[in-house]
Amino acid sequence: MGSRRVTKTLEDQWMVERQVREIYDFFYSIPPNSQSVILELQRDKHFDYLTRGLRKLGPSFSVLDANRPWLCYWILHSIALLGESIDAKLENDAIDFLSRCQDKDGGYGGGPGQMPHLATTYAAVNSLITLGSPKALSSINREKLYTFLLRMKDTSGGFRMHYGGEVDVRACYTAISVASILKIVDDELINGVGNYILSCQTYEGGIAGEPGSEAHGGYTFCGLAAMILINEANRLDLPRLIDWVVFRQGVEGGFQGRTNKLVDGCYSFWQGAVAFLIQRLKSIVHEQLRLSNELGTESADDSSESELSDEEEHLERTSSHVQKTCPLGQEGQENASDPTKIADTGYDFVNRRIAMRPVFDSFYLQQYVLLCSQIDGGFRDKPGKGRDHYHTCYCLSGLSIAQYSWTNEADAPPLPKDVFGPYSQNLLEQIHPLYNIVLDRYYEARRFFSCL
Repeated sequence: MGSRRVTKTLEDQWMVERQVREIYDFFYSIPPNSQSVILELQRDKHFDYLTRGLRKLGPSFSVLDANRPWLCYWILHSIALLGESIDAKLENDAIDFLSRCQDKDGGYGGGPGQMPHLATTYAAVNSLITLGSPKALSSINREKLYTFLLRMKDTSGGFRMHYGGEVDVRACYTAISVASILKIVDDELINGVGNYILSCQTYEGGIAGEPGSEAHGGYTFCGLAAMILINEANRLDLPRLIDWVVFRQGVEGGFQGRTNKLVDGCYSFWQGAVAFLIQRLKSIVHEQLRLSNELGTESADDSSESELSDEEEHLERTSSHVQKTCPLGQEGQENASDPTKIADTGYDFVNRRIAMRPVFDSFYLQQYVLLCSQIDGGFRDKPGKGRDHYHTCYCLSGLSIAQYSWTNEADAPPLPKDVFGPYSQNLLEQIHPLYNIVLDRYYEARRFFSCL
């Protein structure tokens, strides 16, 4: 029998596991009152780090010159998640800057004078919605933006990121997300999008950036969210998608982005949100599993002898490593896409009751983010890495997803039950899981654009 070959991938994984284990061993070796202090969300330090970044960035950020709306979004969204706001001057400066990024023919570029791009259009629109004032919202030229989206539409059914650019699942999501939240989505925009995304679901169950590529957490979120927004989520193989995503949560507690890759704090949102979206798609998952069981079972009488239903057994197996069960009910089935009724899909979806337990360990995820990603103001990928605004945004977004993944339905509004650490200190604002915008800001934008 040959010896086990040690690869660079294995060495890196062992190193990360060792670093995380040292952090956890220290944490659980100290008295409980000291543990509570270490677990606290460092709100003031995070807010200071974020507002300083909004005012001025150092020369090293010049490499992100084509991503300046993203910097606005990462910082503004993080501040909103903390329940904070910026002063009037900073807000006006942000609106003015983003207005100068808006192309005269629609869409937003990475900076003033740069070509419009779907990714920076998404970031700019989300930033302005996060700011939330009438001045911010009215600065968006929806008519020109719609024509830009049409220009990016590809014959494959998907979208191009920019003129002459790549067609991928990111482009599909950013285009549909923007069109949906601005209430400019229509039949022409969604035509063929579902077919393109469906062609990107891989044998593993996750979704790749383009047909033939590897399943990836960021693309899986983009693909699933877009399919929900166009009411075609039932076309995906959701049981297989569940299989894939639950096994992306590693021994460290955080998520990896792809099979055999290292844990990364940003996937707290990308993968955590996929798991959260699945909770709200209970009826579709149930129907797919029922049909699958009917095709794979010789006798209906045999299946009735099981103590658990087939769908419960399936989900019990796939999520047993985090000791979660996923009982599925039998209410309602999602309709196939009806383009004339998708204008408010985001609102209908977020107001759907969470009727299924999480398919990931939300406490373990929060532990990783708070102990291994949080540093002295800001968040990082993993131990040994430095902080940045991107990981700060998506670690906080992932914390919010985890906190609200299981709520007390008896409360109105529902109160999160899964807050790890000091409740009042650590509780973040709730986000809309399809757009990654603070939920209150989403409702304000919905009211604003509904009146136009």
